[in-house]
Amino acid sequence: MDTVISTLVIALAVSLAINLSMFLVAFRLQSDKLTDISYAVTFATIAIWAFSSSDASLYHLLLLAVVILWSLRLGGFLLYRVVRSGKDSRFDDMRNNFLKFGRFWLAQAVTVWVIMIPSILAFDTHSSLNLVALIGILLWAIGLACESVADLQKLLFSMHPSNKDKWIDTGIWKYSRHPNYFGEILVWAGIYLYAAISLSLPQAVIALVSPLFIITLLLFVSGIPILEKSADKRWGKLPEYRQYKKHTSILIPLPRKKS
Repeated sequence: MDTVISTLVIALAVSLAINLSMFLVAFRLQSDKLTDISYAVTFATIAIWAFSSSDASLYHLLLLAVVILWSLRLGGFLLYRVVRSGKDSRFDDMRNNFLKFGRFWLAQAVTVWVIMIPSILAFDTHSSLNLVALIGILLWAIGLACESVADLQKLLFSMHPSNKDKWIDTGIWKYSRHPNYFGEILVWAGIYLYAAISLSLPQAVIALVSPLFIITLLLFVSGIPILEKSADKRWGKLPEYRQYKKHTSILIPLPRKKS
């Protein structure tokens, strides 16, 4: 147990060190280009650090691969988006406030650490692949495909001049108002399932904080509630948007409800 606690504490220290150092640079430059990329970089760094002390089995190699692939996909997309737009409007009211901006980076560091707990613990075990692990990988793959397709479709939609000031209701967005978040939840639920097979029961219970945390964050805190409020403010008076909202699933891609 002492070893497990020590491993988790070191991982938290790594996450804090990366994010707080990048925060100082971002605040000095008043730039948003490091904010999201640091999120993905922290995941990858913790995964590589934890893997370095594992027995480098096929089980651990696959765990490292799924975290790195997710990090590369998300980091690349977010970096392209912020470079293209020039800034992230979420930080307009905090970018020049040291304490307020710093709290965001601190929360980001803790968020990465919490989500990575199952992986950190699993890298410290000896295990092999089984059916449950393969189901976990399948969930991860479906989730990664879902959020990748959703992000790409929304990006291409926003790039077309005729779609300016419109909401996207085509592609996978025809069946879910937040398909990217559905994919994100599947990714980490899959990784938890993959990791849990190698953990003791107490560790598996502790690690359950990861998928529960990401679900709570996206569904009730900084994900869907904020975007729904923003969308209602922009388009809530339009009958077409109200119809889209009424007949389209909020999260899980499902056939549209009939009138």
